[in-house]
Amino acid sequence: MVGIDRKERVVLASVFVLFIGFLTGVHYRRFDHILRTSWMMSYLLALLWLQRKSRKPGGTLGALLSPFYNDGIAEVTSVFLAVHASLVNVPFTDVDLFNVAFRDVDMISHFLGGLVLWLFLVSILRELFGETSWGRVVVYSFALLLVIGVGWELAEWYGSRFTEGILKETITNKTRDVLMEQLGAILGLWMVKKRGYPFSLPRK
Repeated sequence: MVGIDRKERVVLASVFVLFIGFLTGVHYRRFDHILRTSWMMSYLLALLWLQRKSRKPGGTLGALLSPFYNDGIAEVTSVFLAVHASLVNVPFTDVDLFNVAFRDVDMISHFLGGLVLWLFLVSILRELFGETSWGRVVVYSFALLLVIGVGWELAEWYGSRFTEGILKETITNKTRDVLMEQLGAILGLWMVKKRGYPFSLPRK
């Protein structure tokens, strides 16, 4: 029998939280939350299968897929997904904190999302450009995260023109969202530099 390590237990615990969210969505007939939790659970379970059963390919493809083969990144991602889904629909209730009841709570999702996305970016960049110094990888990753964050907020702003108001936010709110993503990335930098998690700094 194959044992389950700590990181896999965290992922499975997150899947369980998402399953509760799925049942909550079914009970309150929130089709959006049923879809949301379904793809999140499927993604996490697929990650567990991939890391156990499939070997990472080499070359550029392997570099691009490297975050999916890192069990630490999978662990952090699972926590982010479970927290985000629980904010969008609090388990056992029909309360939507993220979009309705307490919209400032989106700071949590942007913070954790920035952390996860930064880890993805660094994992890819360090494998694509192995000869590039760690300092440059950090600078490039923060710059890319900023571009992605601003691009996302612009897409939301454009989308708000076609919605009833769920995407409408002030410029202050959008600036704060981007800032929270950068703060999440700073936490990621601390994790890697001080804890060697979910990957270690390259040896000098």
